[in-house]
Amino acid sequence: MDNLLLIIAQVGGFNSAWLLMIVVGLISLAVQWRFRSKFKEYSEISLSSGLSGAEVAQRMLRDHGINNVQVISVEGQLTDHYNPENRTVNLSDDVYHSRSVAAAAVAAHECGHAVQHAKSYSWLRFRSAMVPIVQTASTLTQWTLMIGVMLLIFSGNTLVLLIGVLALAVVTAFSFITLPVEFDASRRALAWLNNNHSIMQTRQEHDEAKDALWWAAMTYVVAALGALATLLYYVQLLNSRRN
Repeated sequence: MDNLLLIIAQVGGFNSAWLLMIVVGLISLAVQWRFRSKFKEYSEISLSSGLSGAEVAQRMLRDHGINNVQVISVEGQLTDHYNPENRTVNLSDDVYHSRSVAAAAVAAHECGHAVQHAKSYSWLRFRSAMVPIVQTASTLTQWTLMIGVMLLIFSGNTLVLLIGVLALAVVTAFSFITLPVEFDASRRALAWLNNNHSIMQTRQEHDEAKDALWWAAMTYVVAALGALATLLYYVQLLNSRRN
């Protein structure tokens, strides 16, 4: 009975890893709020060139000699992404049709991924190769962590939890591998926008686009840190039981 109470305390107690999870969670909420606030602000600022997000994307692809990528509209908000499998730049309805600074920034960023693909950017290739493994690992974590903790509490068995921790480690690594991919896509987007004054005709527009993409990148940073904090929590739980 004493051992059971000890393990329960370890699972829910305010140890260092648990405290780190709370801190990162609060930072994540703040960053998400700031990003959405910035995106809303820059979505209300009309692009001086009058181009839509779709037109910006099409121009960037054309300027990079990419003719086999289609720009399409998808439902939802902030659902913009590049799909390397079917070679499509997917822009949310607001970004696709909007003629704002935010729409231009997002469209150029997603095309940055298409440029990475066309140039065989190593981090994107590595990330794409990991996708099937990460999908399996994500499915494993949903069950093994929960079942593993229960087995740890009632039987002291650590094998299932260990499997869950290893799967979570793969997912966490994927989160960090995503960071250079996202930062590089923004770098390519901003460089192209800076060299094409017909798209963004003022320095202020470029600075606003840079600010929007920086806050978008920060959401990936805190997501990676959140995954790391969660991993450390389960590792600490596993080690405390083994010790």
